[in-house]
Amino acid sequence: MIEKTLVIIKPDAMQRSLVGEIIGRFEKVGLKLVGAKMVQVDKSLADKHYPKDREEFILGMANKTLDNYKEQDLDAKEQLGTDDPKEIGLMLQGWLVEFLTSSPVMVLVLEGPHAIEVVRKICGFTLPSKADPGTIRGDYSFDSSGYANTANRPIRNLVHASGNQEEAQLEVDLWFKPEELFDYETIHYKHMTQ
Repeated sequence: MIEKTLVIIKPDAMQRSLVGEIIGRFEKVGLKLVGAKMVQVDKSLADKHYPKDREEFILGMANKTLDNYKEQDLDAKEQLGTDDPKEIGLMLQGWLVEFLTSSPVMVLVLEGPHAIEVVRKICGFTLPSKADPGTIRGDYSFDSSGYANTANRPIRNLVHASGNQEEAQLEVDLWFKPEELFDYETIHYKHMTQ
């Protein structure tokens, strides 16, 4: 049940000085910060984090975008020049890489019971316009696919959070060396395990 998960505080949150607020939300719920560093991401690392060859990722982004377009009564082909999910996904991947490399980011590894699920709930729905109030994205962003894509940019949703255990393991290993992760006891753990 104890999991590690990766969080990236993206350039939009960094530029808005929301780092402390975001980290505080995770700590207040009892998650343990076991790794943290500020990174100026290069294109190679960004391409590994947002891999072009991971079809599930590319098509998942595209389908969220296409669904969001339908809900907003927008025409993807008219706005993006295509309605092909793979083409849209690759376009979005390019925008994500460009954005991730545009400014330093803060990268965290959080640990705790059900950490992946808990972190994703705290972050809120990936489309901020659909995120519930009380979540990071619901409180600090209002972006949508349609709005972002008209500016040829990714959705500004402040944070990235690993989606499942396999992704979390891959991402933690991509961003951190084993010696950059720490093990220590917190009061939350002490009270939860007694």
